[in-house]
Amino acid sequence: MLTIIDKYILKRYLATFAVMLLLFIPIGIVVDVSEKINKMLENKVPFMEIALYYYNFTVYFANSLFPIFLFLSVIWFTSKLANDTEIIAILSSGISFTRFLRPYIIGASIVSVFVLLMGFFVVPAASEGFNNFRYTYLKGGGREAMRGDNTDVYRQINDNEFIYVNSFNTESKTAFNFSLEKFKNEKLVHKITASRIKWNPKDSTYTMYDYTKRTVGVLNDKIEKLPQKDAVFTFDLEDLTPVVYIAETLSLGKLNAFIEKERERGSSNINVYLVVLYKKYSIPVSAFILTIIAVAVSSMKRRGGMGTNLAIGIALAFAFVFFDKIFGVMAEKSSIPPMLAVWLPNIAFGILAIYLLRNAKR
Repeated sequence: MLTIIDKYILKRYLATFAVMLLLFIPIGIVVDVSEKINKMLENKVPFMEIALYYYNFTVYFANSLFPIFLFLSVIWFTSKLANDTEIIAILSSGISFTRFLRPYIIGASIVSVFVLLMGFFVVPAASEGFNNFRYTYLKGGGREAMRGDNTDVYRQINDNEFIYVNSFNTESKTAFNFSLEKFKNEKLVHKITASRIKWNPKDSTYTMYDYTKRTVGVLNDKIEKLPQKDAVFTFDLEDLTPVVYIAETLSLGKLNAFIEKERERGSSNINVYLVVLYKKYSIPVSAFILTIIAVAVSSMKRRGGMGTNLAIGIALAFAFVFFDKIFGVMAEKSSIPPMLAVWLPNIAFGILAIYLLRNAKR
């Protein structure tokens, strides 16, 4: 059962976190508007799309900087408790420091579950809207830039078939220098090439130009050539080059299925997708670690008052976000296992939390 003190601290924990979000999100929106207003006016963006963008921006911004907001809110109200000698009174009444932490852990549990569910179901849709708006109206290159590098795309579409295109135009749904190779028992069965392949949305077919099919025989190969040929394939041209932020836009179930499909295809971006997946779990866990660090740092009454605690808190919060971003990029660009890279900041700061908590108990 929660005591009066538990309820008091838990209420302050959640209320201060909510106030911190309400304080910084409008500031983030104002800064973003000041940076992008000229682009929006230049591209004559409809008001409703701008309003929807800033709803998505709010969710995306809050989720991205959630560790900083939580850490600063705990530092803030715990320092105030310490400055008002409320913590000394609580501990002097016979309550241990571990018992004093209980409402903080309950608060961290509530926040982490909320963030976990948001990351599974709400943030993906907001991320899609946020990034679509940026690439459509604010970034140079528009929709072409969404796809990243559209040149020299080589993909495995199933266990036996591989396709290659030299370049791909997303607007016209056309790929150039297309080839499809089919193997059986590690031996080439046939190879199809075309100078150009175009998707036909009306009848869900592909039209190949300068079509050539070479079927490998026991003694002789059979070659078929046509200036143009329509065919049905099991792949989607857009799957060749998914949007660069595709993993961020998928709910948990769809993301797992997408990663499995990309792994089977031998995608070179698999680490990028795994980083997104693992962060859905690591960020909520960071709520507990950052809460313990914040309490350990701010529960002592310092000569510099709340200012000193806030300075320490800001430094530690930005250090956490910095290492989180750095290791995330390293997992995407190097050979470091994505799971290890994503969880390293939590492991490092978890060790720091244990050290600070032991000192705080003294």
